[in-house]
Amino acid sequence: MAKNLYVSALLDVYGSFLGDKQRELTELYYNEDLSLAEIAENEGITRQGVRDSIKRAEAQLALLEEKCRYCEKFSLLKSLNAKARKGDIQSAQKIFDIIDDL
Repeated sequence: MAKNLYVSALLDVYGSFLGDKQRELTELYYNEDLSLAEIAENEGITRQGVRDSIKRAEAQLALLEEKCRYCEKFSLLKSLNAKARKGDIQSAQKIFDIIDDL
């Protein structure tokens, strides 16, 4: 299970939709950079239990992003913002359109 910054971003946006324990385990893995074995030892559960919980959390986060697309929109807004600041009027209009759709 390779660590992925994208999952960390999804966790920041949608983490509150996860159960407390699932969110905590996923944050320890992605944000605190603890290994599965370290988390298992600290939490008093098996490594496989930690892995399963994180995998379920990843699936839930991906589903939420698929439905809402907030991370995708944020990334697009950042890109368009840089262009708009350089005077690109079309980028500014796209920003307004994205905001209107939220």
